[in-house]
Amino acid sequence: MHGDLRPATAADDDFLRTVYASTRADELALTGWDAAQCEAFVTMQYRAQAAHYQAHWSDAALSVIVARQGGVAQDAGRLWLHQRAEAIHVLDIALLPAFRGRGLGTQCLQALMQQAATRGRALTIYVEAGNPARRVYDRLGFWPVGQPQGMHQRMAWRQIVTQSMETCDEQA
Repeated sequence: MHGDLRPATAADDDFLRTVYASTRADELALTGWDAAQCEAFVTMQYRAQAAHYQAHWSDAALSVIVARQGGVAQDAGRLWLHQRAEAIHVLDIALLPAFRGRGLGTQCLQALMQQAATRGRALTIYVEAGNPARRVYDRLGFWPVGQPQGMHQRMAWRQIVTQSMETCDEQA
């Protein structure tokens, strides 16, 4: 399975809300709310998150992550990216449950790492405490930056460029 990105459009709104809902499903299961209450809460929170991102990072790009396997393409998740002078910042990356744990998120992050390395930038993200995806960031070489901010830890990845010993010896 491999993934691609395509720009999200207004026609993707229901899908993007479904992806958002999937990230809150475990939390909502603990509330005892009925389906209508959960639906209303998810819709309100989804709209609030989108409004917050648009208000604070109006030039951020929202993409749909498309999984491709055996010639079949399926919308699998979403990616909000903000291009900064010093870093490519992942505002949010989320996959539907059926696509989690299959390497698609790792592949997306590795593509972003390559993009960041090519541009001489870091790749950054805030990760919620207890998020199982933290293992992926650790495995890919992200490191914590500063102290946690509430429930979130800023993490960063940057390609480290080193000279070989031969090059250093030649210059000495």
